[in-house]
Amino acid sequence: MEAKGIIFNIQLFSTYDGPGIRTTVFFKGCNLRCIWCHNPESYALKRQLMFYEEKCAGCGNCFRVCPVHAHSVTDEGKHFIDRNACTGCGICCDSCYAGALAIAGKEVTAAEIFRVVERDILYYKNSGGGVTFSGGECMLQPELLKDLLLMCRERSIHTAIDTAGNVPFEAFEKVIPLTDLFLYDVKAADDNVHKKLTGVSNQLILSNLKALSERKCEICVRIPYIPGCNEGEVEGIAEILSPLNIGKVEILPYHRLGESKRAALGMEKEEFFATPSNEELDKVCKIFAEKGLSATYSKIK
Repeated sequence: MEAKGIIFNIQLFSTYDGPGIRTTVFFKGCNLRCIWCHNPESYALKRQLMFYEEKCAGCGNCFRVCPVHAHSVTDEGKHFIDRNACTGCGICCDSCYAGALAIAGKEVTAAEIFRVVERDILYYKNSGGGVTFSGGECMLQPELLKDLLLMCRERSIHTAIDTAGNVPFEAFEKVIPLTDLFLYDVKAADDNVHKKLTGVSNQLILSNLKALSERKCEICVRIPYIPGCNEGEVEGIAEILSPLNIGKVEILPYHRLGESKRAALGMEKEEFFATPSNEELDKVCKIFAEKGLSATYSKIK
């Protein structure tokens, strides 16, 4: 039986998630809760309603069509959505001409995703690109992921898995033969710091990274860098990575693109962190270079 799952985006012509021109498929569902996350719509493994209050025209259509009456107005005249009652059916979105309502998450089959992926096969071949499976955490939907990897392998499409690594290593063993590149996230070296920043321990994550390295997998370690958050972890991460078989390191500077999404999902606002300067990122790369690791970042304009 063909695998089914849930995704929240397919990004075409991506140049940030592996080599060449790529298509990035974003799986829904994540078992980390990074306090700086810029894709909070990836957390839940289900469809979710997003409400962009600044776009709302106050027409009231959503109140009339919602089958579970999840929409209401507070005593202060604010549009309120009962997130516990909402089923994510999307009926209200269809009636919202102002575009203030949208659904994050789409239930799909592997074949439906691959039909989008294969349209750009010539771009992949001409640029040395391919397909990246990201999230959320794509490894939490193993059957869908494996089916897609098999389809890509049959068409000789380069594959990359973007993962935080917080899954049993048995999950990696199923996809290693079908994966050309692992984009592996490392957030902190110290376990207590990692728990504070992401809600989980880093012991399994680092153990899996070591095991992938021993399997001689091609690995690019990606490190989100957030001043005022994990800047004190850089030297420790470099120390951990230096003896491993790591192809390269990418530093991902913090940005604030997730703030509007958190508000649209009715979540608390994230803490404010500053975007690092290019000079600061140069110093970070130098720390890795001193450990024999090649580290790069996309310059902030």
